[in-house]
Formats: sequence, C-alpha cells, structure tokens
Amino acid sequence: MEEEARKLLEEGIIKKVVSPGRGELSTFPNGTKVVFHYRTSLCDGKVLDDSRTMGGRSKPMELILGKKFKLAVWERVVITMKQGELAEFTCDTKHTALYPLVSQSLRNISAGKDPLEGQRHCCGIAQIHSHHSLGHKDLDELQANQQPLVFSIELLEVLPPGSFQLDVWAMTDEEKLKLVPQIHEEGNMLFKKGQIKEATEKYYNGIACLKNLQMKEHPGDELWVKLDHMITPLLLNFCQCKLLQGQYYEVIEHCSAILFKYEDNVKAFYKRAKAHAAVWNEVEARADFDKVLELDPSLGPSVAKELKAMEEKIRTKEKEEKGRYKGLFNYNARPATATTG
Repeated sequence: MEEEARKLLEEGIIKKVVSPGRGELSTFPNGTKVVFHYRTSLCDGKVLDDSRTMGGRSKPMELILGKKFKLAVWERVVITMKQGELAEFTCDTKHTALYPLVSQSLRNISAGKDPLEGQRHCCGIAQIHSHHSLGHKDLDELQANQQPLVFSIELLEVLPPGSFQLDVWAMTDEEKLKLVPQIHEEGNMLFKKGQIKEATEKYYNGIACLKNLQMKEHPGDELWVKLDHMITPLLLNFCQCKLLQGQYYEVIEHCSAILFKYEDNVKAFYKRAKAHAAVWNEVEARADFDKVLELDPSLGPSVAKELKAMEEKIRTKEKEEKGRYKGLFNYNARPATATTG
C-alpha cells in the first residue's frame, strides 16, 4: 500500500484513508463495474457536489473501468481501494480540469435533464477554454480558475465483468443504436399499463442515448438528421407523459423545439396546444389547434372536444373570480354619525 501511495504522490495525488475496506484488493480488469459515493470539495473545504444529496436523493456513481470516462482520475484512484473503504484524494489541477463539465452532466442527470444539455458541439478541452457558461456559478468559477480538488470516495461495490447488465452509457455506439427501439417499445408498454413515471424514464433514457450519439455528428449531416428523426417520436411520447404529470411548460418547450425544425408536425402542435390550454394561454392554444386542423382535418372532433373543455374551464375560472371579488368594491357603508360631548 505504501508503494501505491508513493506512485499516486508522484502523479500528483495524495491519498488519505479515512476508513479501511475489507477483503483483498481487486485486480480491477477492464469491464469491472465500480459503485461508489463521492463528495467533491475545494481545498478550503467548500463542497461542490455530494452524491448522497445531489438532486435531493442519495444515488451512488457507477463506472465501467476501461470505458474512458471523461474524468480519468476517478478510475485511477478507485483501483487503489478495497470494497467498503472510505478515502480522500487530493488531486492536482492536471487531473481536475474537466471536472466542471462532468459535474454539469451529473447535476443534469440528478435533475432529470439531458446530461449533455448546455454543452457545445466540441471536445471537452475546447469547452473548458471557451467562455460558455455551464449554468452554475460555482462551476463557471472553477472553469475560469482551475485548481486542485479533494474527492472523498466510499467504494460500495466491485462487480467483475459479465456479472451485470451494461448500462446504456457504457455501451458502444452500435449497441446503443440497437437498444433504442427496445427502450422505445418498453416505454410504450409501460405507458399502456398506466405506469407513466416509469414510461417517462424509459423515453428519457432513449432520448439521452440518441443525443449522446448525435453530439458526435455535425448538425445537418445525414447521420445527425437520421438520429434526430429517431429522437422526435421519443420526445413526443415523453411530452405526452409530461402532460399527464402536469409539467405543461416543459411540454411547451420541447414541442416548440420540435416545431422549430419540423413545422408540420401535427402531434407537436396538438400537445403544445393542450399544454397552452392547461396554463390559460388561450390565444396560443387556439392558434395551435387551428394549425392542427389545417394539417389534419380528421382531428376535428378531438380538437372540438379540447376547445370545449378549455372554454368551460375559462368560464368556470371567470365565474370564480367574479364571486371572489363580489362586494369588494360595491358595498353599503353606514354614514358616520356626528356626536357632541
């Protein structure tokens, strides 16, 4: 162990064991899955991220060794640990330059967003040297002023190759492309069973998988367009789930993005119209429903039903508001009576 600590020190990494692990040290062959909790801090103790609290829940990190994870130092340090061990690693700046991008992706995932949201179509180093905001003040500051970081890591599990099913992010591009139709079908089955939350997650995973592939292509190129055509139906299904969950503004945002590229997508107009109606955007809802009828007149009965429901909601709301303010400005006040003492 002393020899390993010396090697780490030569590489600019200081290891401090907080709690020893159990058993023998794994050989960690490529393809090994490691599961661990992490806390990332500045050297002054300020915490940037904690997997136990990120996104309001405790979710450990999972890595497949040998898959060239963007933050290589995590792979380097975890192979020095025994299962159950808790250790702190202070890492030089050369190991932490890409942490702001990694943290942004992890924060996106914890918030249920696309892990690549906000990242430009360029390599990690190019993004680090750009002036593009990562959407988090602390990460922007860290990107502008790179510095050593302290990673507190608790190694929970070490799973040898072949003992687990690969997660989507750990697959090759070819494996991902083959898996997406299966994910799509699984989402549809869950939706039909009324398991909306689970279906939403399936659609999200399919979208994230395809966007990950799309990021490697130049916008507008043949493969990029092909992938975008695969993303669109998944995104529309995702929007349908969000409609049922009451996430109307998210539906409006996603459908608007689709219509920016595909201006004759009737499903996007229809879902956006319903979302506008739900948040009292009457003018926008009517405009979208009109567009639906223009693109597909056979949807007339469905549109008429939605418009009737919207109009009834508006009348009910107006009636409630009149009742709430009734008498507020129109009341009989008793005249003041003057008295003499």
